[in-house]
Amino acid sequence: MIKPFFPQQVFVEENALEYPLGRRLKSYFAKKDVPVTIIESHNTFKIPSAATEKELFSLVKEMLVIGVKKDLSLVSCRPSANYRLIFGTSCPGKCQYCYLASTLGHRVYLRIYVNIEEILKAVEKVLMRNKDQIITFEASSSSDPIPTEHLTGNLARTIEFFGRRSNGMLRVVSKFHFVDNLLDLHHKGATRFRFSVNAPEIVKEFEKNTSPLELRLQAAQKISKADYPLGFIIAPLMIFPGWQRSYEDLFFQLRNYIDRDQPVSFELIMYRFTRRARELIRKRFPQTNLEMDLSRRKHKGFGKYIYPEKEAEKLKGYLSQLIIKNFPAAHIEYFT
Repeated sequence: MIKPFFPQQVFVEENALEYPLGRRLKSYFAKKDVPVTIIESHNTFKIPSAATEKELFSLVKEMLVIGVKKDLSLVSCRPSANYRLIFGTSCPGKCQYCYLASTLGHRVYLRIYVNIEEILKAVEKVLMRNKDQIITFEASSSSDPIPTEHLTGNLARTIEFFGRRSNGMLRVVSKFHFVDNLLDLHHKGATRFRFSVNAPEIVKEFEKNTSPLELRLQAAQKISKADYPLGFIIAPLMIFPGWQRSYEDLFFQLRNYIDRDQPVSFELIMYRFTRRARELIRKRFPQTNLEMDLSRRKHKGFGKYIYPEKEAEKLKGYLSQLIIKNFPAAHIEYFT
């Protein structure tokens, strides 16, 4: 059974100890006999060495850095939201295709920020400047906030923050099922939870150290019963032998937990990769079965390779049909 994240090594940035959460976490891990090291900055401390990229990846994924978010400016997060809301980076999952694991390079350790009140004050300023508009914030653009929520409580505080605002909406996406502490919050419908799901074969083979698909769907059912708006991200969409049948199976399982007349949202994202990501993936997962043949891809820009238009249209058309058939009240937010 997958458990909430618990690190094997903890690194605390000096200025994090100026905040109550930083001091509490340092004390907590010390009592749990987890090695705790005080560092000046995560940008300057030396990453442990390992014999192979595969071993290094596994080692660093078990590390936690406790820090302070210094840059409080908010940047765009299209197409999912107006802005990114970051209170952590990385994730304990070991999804082979993960774009974030590639862009972070060797610094794939989990990082959590302890200055949540300062982060939310920056959000408040944006909301005050846009009183006549609904402004959306994506809480999962750089991390999955669920696996570390039992340590920080940052997501719960953020959900209730948005529940007290009239023109702000929070968006959260996760591959984990640890949601019980979020069910009784005063969210006022201002937070939309989306669960990342995929064809059962993809989840099983490529999404290691994440919650099984069934547990994610059970969590989605709990979230729905707690009156949160609900959605699903199906990503990365892949074409493989029997892909149509496998995505039908996904929707069959979805129907076991979600009422077909519920107005859920769907976001559809094709599998994409860069040359750098392909190189890292092959080093970290030498036996990977991810299909990364450049000759079968289309170069999109920013170094990304995606499916050619004909195959992209197949994916879009088929998934759209499955959504309409199984959830007639659903809304497809985008396909990319």
